[in-house]
Amino acid sequence: MTRPLRRGPETDPGFADLKARVIARTGHHYYSDKDDLLFDRLHKRFKACGLPDCTAYLAHLGGAATGAAEWAALEAEITIGETFFFRYAEQFAALRTTILPGLIAARAAKRTLTIWSAGCSTGAEPYSIAILLHELLGSALPEWRIAITGTDISVEALATARVGTYGRWALRTMPTEERLRYFHVGAALPGPGREGTYTLRPEFHRMVRFEQQNLMGLIDGTAPPQLAGFDLILCRNVLIYFQAEAVLGIVQGLGRRLKPDGWLLIGHAEPNPDFARSLDPVNLPGTVAYRPRSAPEVVLPPAPVPVWAPALPPAAPPIPEPAPIAVHLPDPLPVAQAPDLDLAQIRALADAGETGEAWRRVRAAIGLAPMEAALHYYDGLLAHSLGRAAEAERSLRGALYLDRDFVMAHYQLGLLLIALGRPAEAGRALDNATRLGLALAPDAIVPEGDGLGGRELAESAALARAGLREGATG
Repeated sequence: MTRPLRRGPETDPGFADLKARVIARTGHHYYSDKDDLLFDRLHKRFKACGLPDCTAYLAHLGGAATGAAEWAALEAEITIGETFFFRYAEQFAALRTTILPGLIAARAAKRTLTIWSAGCSTGAEPYSIAILLHELLGSALPEWRIAITGTDISVEALATARVGTYGRWALRTMPTEERLRYFHVGAALPGPGREGTYTLRPEFHRMVRFEQQNLMGLIDGTAPPQLAGFDLILCRNVLIYFQAEAVLGIVQGLGRRLKPDGWLLIGHAEPNPDFARSLDPVNLPGTVAYRPRSAPEVVLPPAPVPVWAPALPPAAPPIPEPAPIAVHLPDPLPVAQAPDLDLAQIRALADAGETGEAWRRVRAAIGLAPMEAALHYYDGLLAHSLGRAAEAERSLRGALYLDRDFVMAHYQLGLLLIALGRPAEAGRALDNATRLGLALAPDAIVPEGDGLGGRELAESAALARAGLREGATG
């Protein structure tokens, strides 16, 4: 029996026209070479609207009665939102030690700070800034007027941001102690091993407001005039969506909306030498920031001295972790059945809240490449997020079977074992994460660590380890 052709961009004659219209409208050049990913997202909107193909959907987008609402729904669908807190540890270290303390000192007389998180998705970034400011200002916080604005093109993402409730995936780099300090834990969903939802505590939630904006407005002049005069602008991992000419225009527009001594932070992969036409780059430990030409010179603080003692010295040999669950690596699938192995797409689906689909894809990818430790690692994270604790443990141990030095797998296994009430095994995993993190070069980034440096990861692991000790003696 002949199988029907797979629905995809190559079999839909209207796809090219629809793709061109979407990119022209949103500026999302990101999809110029990602036809399969774009088609998957478009197809969801076809089904929702009861339409058969790209041509019919393009007409629907142009309809007087349906166009505006459907464009909003489509923009929400194609915008890939990163939703985890404190992403890129080096940048948050720079915010904690240099950028925000300098701004607090400079604004001490008026006690006001204005911050813009541009492309904030579901709110993790501006809320992370709120948490950080709360810690830096301490008891003086009520004396300050803090205005943190998060903007995004997606109405759906902003609705989630305003609620401030997240699943574990958004908090995946946080030790349990920090999660409990910043969030209220909601009731667990049915099923073994499920954790509850996490709702941001009111003292952080009320510091942030949200509104819909398209960054293309910085180029075409439609951005509202009140989006100006900022002390700090964060526009991280947003510029990757746009083509080079638009990126330069957006960065210039952001620079014009900074105060003379303000700061701009963009994503790790987004700096461009052309930005120096209008802004001065400032090299900070582990990252680059930008300032207006008139900004004063930055005096960097001395490197902080760690206030914690690692559980093991860097040269200590690894501690074996018991593996009560057998690790079975599947045989590879035939090449003809090869799934998409793009980890970036798998992560993007998970970050957009499509955890089940992300897990399906990573399991299929393991069938093709069973010896890829990173696939087993994400299999574990996604299984844990879906409440499948036993499968999560098996997958994380599978990653460590393939790569005993996989720092993040040790760390996440430790956090999982804490949640499962197995402190002795959790301690061994966290000790290994601490040791391996400290053994990395000072400027090294932890693989699959979402920007974490080795020392930051070791600090987090040691902090979680210390919490286990306190729980045992409390």
